[in-house]
Amino acid sequence: MKNILVPIGTSKEAKATLQYAVDFATDFGANVYVMEVFNATAKTGTLSNVSEKLAASGKERLKEVINEIDPKKIAIKIASFNGELVDGLKDIDKNLGIDLIILAPRSNDIQEELYLGYTSGRIVKQTNIPTLVVPKGTKYTTFKNVLVAFKSGILKRKRILDPLVSITRKHRSEVNLLLVKTPGYSDDDLKVNTALMDISSQLTISENATTYLGVLEHFQSKQPDLLCVFRRKRGFFKKLWEKSTILKSEFSVPIPVLILSTKKD
Repeated sequence: MKNILVPIGTSKEAKATLQYAVDFATDFGANVYVMEVFNATAKTGTLSNVSEKLAASGKERLKEVINEIDPKKIAIKIASFNGELVDGLKDIDKNLGIDLIILAPRSNDIQEELYLGYTSGRIVKQTNIPTLVVPKGTKYTTFKNVLVAFKSGILKRKRILDPLVSITRKHRSEVNLLLVKTPGYSDDDLKVNTALMDISSQLTISENATTYLGVLEHFQSKQPDLLCVFRRKRGFFKKLWEKSTILKSEFSVPIPVLILSTKKD
């Protein structure tokens, strides 16, 4: 795990997320990039250097956030992009090779309805970059127990697990697999890839309407420090992926969630 990207929004808690990322990166010897995405379109009659001014303003704001945290020995770098958010993520990934995105959900406030807001939701759903969603105010600590939840044991590529393997090896985590048999499952879905089995100590099979309901059923008994799920077109969250936001009533856990790239088409 070499390069970690932290999208910095306008939230007052942005520095807490960046501090978490720095602490995480220090443990793994990784680089940290903070991202500033702006959208400047040149039009007749506008200033010719509007893009440069927006970029400079964004960098100054990011520097203010960086100055408010303890960088440890990490040289935090700024990555800017003029255009749409998802295009910016893909462009930065192409140029730098991003191994992990670390971001915060919308809010921890029980009165706040959204778990993932519009921006964080788009990042999670419209890219294939592994993402760690960290509840605001969470301090970086060892993941002693990891729960990996899925509805199909099929893996398209073994390297999809690389971020999870890196974390569990570094933390010497105990990994529990939760295979949730949802309506319409196939026999192939029950065949768990050997790469998953190799890193786990226990496999639990549950029958639930959705994978998330399976997670809720076993959350207390497993007591995970980290939940790992897979991002794919027809999988965890199912219809939730169709929207740019996720309601807390539809999904919410009080621990970090590692979302890995597409398992299968």
